Amino acid sequence: MDKRRNTEVTQNNAPIAEALDKHINNRVVRFDVPGHKGGRGDKELTDFFGERLLKIDVNSMKNLDNLSHPVSVIKDAQDLAAEAFGAKDCFFIVNGTTQAVQTMVMSACKAGDKIIMPRNVHKSAINSLVVCGAVPVYINPGINKRLGIALGMSVKDIEKAIEEHPDAKAILINNPTYYGICSDLEKIVEVAHKNNMLVLVDEAHGTHFYFGDNMPVSAMAAGADMAAVSIHKTGGSLTQSSILLCGESVDDNFVDYVRQIISLTQSTSASYLLMASLDIARKSLSLYGKEMFKKTVEFAEYARGEINKLGGYYAYDEEIIDGDAVFNFDKTKLSINTRDIGLAGIEVYDILRDEYGIQIEFGDLGNILAIISAGDRYMEIERLISALAEIKRIYSKDPVGMFDHDYINPEVIVAPQKAFYSSKKSVPIHESSGKISGEFIMAYPPGIPVLAPGEKITDEIISYVDYAKEKGSLLMGTQDMDVENINVVVEE
Repeated sequence: MDKRRNTEVTQNNAPIAEALDKHINNRVVRFDVPGHKGGRGDKELTDFFGERLLKIDVNSMKNLDNLSHPVSVIKDAQDLAAEAFGAKDCFFIVNGTTQAVQTMVMSACKAGDKIIMPRNVHKSAINSLVVCGAVPVYINPGINKRLGIALGMSVKDIEKAIEEHPDAKAILINNPTYYGICSDLEKIVEVAHKNNMLVLVDEAHGTHFYFGDNMPVSAMAAGADMAAVSIHKTGGSLTQSSILLCGESVDDNFVDYVRQIISLTQSTSASYLLMASLDIARKSLSLYGKEMFKKTVEFAEYARGEINKLGGYYAYDEEIIDGDAVFNFDKTKLSINTRDIGLAGIEVYDILRDEYGIQIEFGDLGNILAIISAGDRYMEIERLISALAEIKRIYSKDPVGMFDHDYINPEVIVAPQKAFYSSKKSVPIHESSGKISGEFIMAYPPGIPVLAPGEKITDEIISYVDYAKEKGSLLMGTQDMDVENINVVVEE
């Protein structure tokens, strides 16, 4: 049955964008916010952004609908997105995928409820535990020793966690990880649903799974209950725009509850620039997605082959699949290990930007990631390959003494919320070993905490922090902006 409000709109339409066009052509006199009045209030602002952009930067009104309670054009746009992504319902999110992830957790869990998740989650997932009081049951991912990266979730580990915690309400999965690692989503969904648990998928980097050919399975196709998808990352919308999908397995009452949870944290001044970009991106993906992602894979495959010919670098691909913790690999990801040239990924990242004018997505202690899309050009791919060849020639050194992994298994002592809101005191990081952390430490990107509230601080973690600083990683999360001191829980 077609659940769309307006069955006359199709994937060829962009209802929000079309309504905005009509609105600005009506030459409405503006006695509402925003105060720039379509750009007339600030010439410098207009010159910088352009007159059209400022004209469509408007507030909610009857003819343009309201994201907090959509009944017309926003509802139409969300319905079209749900159809395009194979979901039961879709919510447009303007506070970033962080809000979508937190909504999933807060919809599935209340204070004290258990949720099974991998420890190598984005900080947004652990932040949601601090906010709502859910208790994590962490599954430590496997580690690829050659690459030093955390992997996906093993089905056997999930089954063991379910057996030990049958009262858990949900399972949260990263799919794909930042590096392109995919778990066996279909099997995980089967196991979870058999045990009456919801499946929540942080699919921030997986927009293309819904539209490309021969891609790893998407969350909705696998039968997941909810998925948070960063359309801006690989789908073409503006930064901070995202969607939250609900699968066919959830009922209408749950969907309505999700809407209420969203309203707890979403802006009541939702950006029409972001919403229109989601609307237009969905249209483009629906009509041209296969072609776009075919080109993306071709670019990535070519780059991988040429980079591996250089020697010293390892641009990994489907050969790392093991059918378990690496069930599949996202071929659009150009993930490159740099350890054999004696440089940390963050060092290569800095050299590429500062010496060659090339901005990649991130560098960690052993890898770099370049985001590839159909918007790239072969000459730019060649420029990256040439730069990596020169960096190897000029900067490579003996890799002895390099940190060999980016993930450390944590020891959780207390729940994140309890630790974060406990009595705390600040101590020098080098004097904190053995204490319980009251805050986060992470390198950003990728934003995966090396230490979260409630976890025991160890010598290994302190060494990691020192090494990351030495190599130039951007560390954050502590109240001390210099990350020299850390708040620890005062034990009663």
